[in-house]
Amino acid sequence: MKRILKKWSQLSLVKQIIVGLIIGMILAVTIPEAAKPVVIFGSLFVGALKAIAPVLVLFLVMSAIAQHKSGHQTNMKTIIVLYLLGTFLAGLIAVIVSFIFPVSLTLAKGAEGFTAPSGVVEVLKTLLLNVVDNPVKAIYNANYIGILAWAILLGLALRNAPDTTKTLISNFSDAVSKMVTWVIKFAPIGIMGLVFESITANGIESLLSYGKLLAVLIGCMVFVALVVNPIIVYVVIRQNPYPLVFKCLKESGITAFFTRSSASNIPVNMRLCENLGLNKDSYSVSIPLGATINMAGAAVTISVLTLAAVHTLDIQVDIPTAIILSVLSAVCACGASGVAGGSLLLIPLACSLFGIPADVAMQVVGVGFIIGVLQDSFETALNSSTDVLFTAAAEFREWNKEGKKIEIHKVA
Repeated sequence: MKRILKKWSQLSLVKQIIVGLIIGMILAVTIPEAAKPVVIFGSLFVGALKAIAPVLVLFLVMSAIAQHKSGHQTNMKTIIVLYLLGTFLAGLIAVIVSFIFPVSLTLAKGAEGFTAPSGVVEVLKTLLLNVVDNPVKAIYNANYIGILAWAILLGLALRNAPDTTKTLISNFSDAVSKMVTWVIKFAPIGIMGLVFESITANGIESLLSYGKLLAVLIGCMVFVALVVNPIIVYVVIRQNPYPLVFKCLKESGITAFFTRSSASNIPVNMRLCENLGLNKDSYSVSIPLGATINMAGAAVTISVLTLAAVHTLDIQVDIPTAIILSVLSAVCACGASGVAGGSLLLIPLACSLFGIPADVAMQVVGVGFIIGVLQDSFETALNSSTDVLFTAAAEFREWNKEGKKIEIHKVA
């Protein structure tokens, strides 16, 4: 047993996760009833990540801001530009693909208990109200916009504090980071439980009738991940981006795919940024911010499902309106985390651009819930892995300016 454990510990985390994934699939296919208790491992893993993430963000950001020295580069302007550009381009790609491969829907009920926001103003209002949320309530509800705002303010207020106070905050930050590494060590059995639950609870039968819609959705997200994002990164760093792209997809995308939560994946992304040798002052802010506003996958979902409703109702769409939809989907995607139900409940808002009635739009949301098991997994994997990708690209750009030689194939 000791020999097995030693060999297991020598494997990289990604290899351990792949082993857990395979075991979960085998158990789900062969002995689903007998292996039902493994579901608890997935629930415990996601629960632990969700519990530790708000505290991690608070202390990391507060510590980084409090100890930040003027003149140190944080790259936040570049990162935010990349976030917004990536989200807009994802929405634009989704619009183009939806015109090339139009999809018609068999509308479904299933979203009657939800209320969509009435307009972009409401989405942005919710986002701004989250900024000034009670700090204790923000941590309790995992409101990352609120946590970020209070952590930045506390960090600024503590800049002139005694060194002993800053050291105490730094020690708390290091302690929480250490706890995160403990939680992530359980990722393999957590993924095993999650993949087992996903296969046994959903299967694939209910998804077959929406095969074309899923193909367009997933195809757009894969195209963004493997073509659009690498082009953006290449323009920024002027080097082959694929080693970095694949590392982010492998070490961030896989866990995000199964947890289906950008918030849960914040600790995973923080650890990946540390492994890449990135500036803690930058990634401690950019990663939780990215989990809120870097929503390429959500922009794809909103655009594709909205245009599917348009094609179903035989509504004619001109190019200017399609471009407006790209912008609207990007804005809505950035505010998705501030609305209960995420990206799907912002579809009626986009549908209103074409005069589609709310009751029809909510039926489209019902279709979204049916395919959500795959749509949400791919969406989260794209969103979360891109947070690290763009944070790293912005930092590598600065390294280039400083004349540092970057061997991405070694870093990644």
